[in-house]
Amino acid sequence: MPSFRTTRRVKHSAAEMFELVADIEKYPFFLPLCTGLRIRKRAEDEQGRQVLTADMSVGYKAIRETFTSRVVLDRAAMEILVTYIDGPFSKLDNRWTFRDAENGGGASSDVIFFIDYEFRNRMLGVLMGGMFETAFRRFAEAFERRAAIVYGRRAPGVASS
Repeated sequence: MPSFRTTRRVKHSAAEMFELVADIEKYPFFLPLCTGLRIRKRAEDEQGRQVLTADMSVGYKAIRETFTSRVVLDRAAMEILVTYIDGPFSKLDNRWTFRDAENGGGASSDVIFFIDYEFRNRMLGVLMGGMFETAFRRFAEAFERRAAIVYGRRAPGVASS
């Protein structure tokens, strides 16, 4: 099964990046290929984590798909866990982990992104598979640009007030 993993050092705190990624309703405004996002349900689980059920619509040229995921926002662990429910995949799991950089004074953090996926339709998998790694890299860059807009650009080693 295809998977992708990346770690990016960004000039924003882990808490800031967590909040940015957790704000999934804003994805259509800045995330490549994301054409829509609808939250179906919000709840809190027994561990006090916010749990969302969301539909995300993506599009590339003539291809348009919508898939449903369960999104667990675990602020205590600084992780966002996404589990596939329904759509064009037979499997899709992804995890975001946010860690303040050592000796960064809270001014920078490491954002770790991992996704493991498989398309249900083999032809769609062949068609989309080659572009997915490029798309994931573009997603990472889009989040960094969004952080610069939301939190401002920072010189290395400068914390926000």
